Amino acid sequence: MSKDPKPGHTAKDTHYANLRRAVRDQKRERGDLPAAPPGAAKAKAPWKGPQLPTDTVWLYGVHTVKAAIDNPERKLLKLRVTRNALARLELNDAQMLAMTIEMVAPQDIDKLVGPDAIHQGVLLEARPLPVRKLDSLKDRPLLLVLDQVTDPHNVGAIMRSAVAFDAGAVITTERHSPTESGVMAKSASGALEMIPYVQITNLADAIDELKTLGFQTIGLDSEGPAPLEGTFTSGKVALVLGAEGKGLRQKTRATCDALARLDMPGAIKSLNVSNAAAISLYAARAHLSK
Repeated sequence: MSKDPKPGHTAKDTHYANLRRAVRDQKRERGDLPAAPPGAAKAKAPWKGPQLPTDTVWLYGVHTVKAAIDNPERKLLKLRVTRNALARLELNDAQMLAMTIEMVAPQDIDKLVGPDAIHQGVLLEARPLPVRKLDSLKDRPLLLVLDQVTDPHNVGAIMRSAVAFDAGAVITTERHSPTESGVMAKSASGALEMIPYVQITNLADAIDELKTLGFQTIGLDSEGPAPLEGTFTSGKVALVLGAEGKGLRQKTRATCDALARLDMPGAIKSLNVSNAAAISLYAARAHLSK
């Protein structure tokens, strides 16, 4: 028997509300939505997942995992997957044989990656990608350098822009920067597998090394002396962006060849770092294509 409509609601309103709830429940069951309604987990203690070995990463989400499986440089270990998600991955026989495959329910993955992860019924256990050195990037004319950008969502979004504008690598520090993770890979939507993510020990030393490799290093600064589009002088460019709020550290500013700003004529004078990266990459690519 259906419940009586709430005061002010018709039977039709109640019917459509039930349909919407059923659709949400189906999506949650497939792993396309967080396992619990937003806010439900906030009253509980913060969720803590199992501790992974340093030589292991977990990647989740259909697009992210498919990109990892398609990447010949990614060492695959184990795929936990629902039957529906396995069909969506469209793996060939060689890919199926390249790793252990375990059929699971969405709730089994929830227990590993947490109730808020939108895993879509698939979790890949793999090795981190091979470490790259800066001198391996000398033939790529456009690089992106991040100065303590700590949010993995931002770094993932920046990777997507970097791939879109054919940058040669995203370079960041080992400390105060996210390592490879499911959160970053999901935000990158496959881009983690398409561009080197190079983590170095000392950013100032890395910028100096890029200079010796022929790159003009340009730091993005809201108080930069000139607009970015008028700052380019080289056929090889490394753009350096700092964290939101803090911006570039003083040592980083002093090490760059030049500082430049993004002119914004509107009322808002600052952008999310991932948006600033996309605009900067567009300007750099326009310069390099001349």
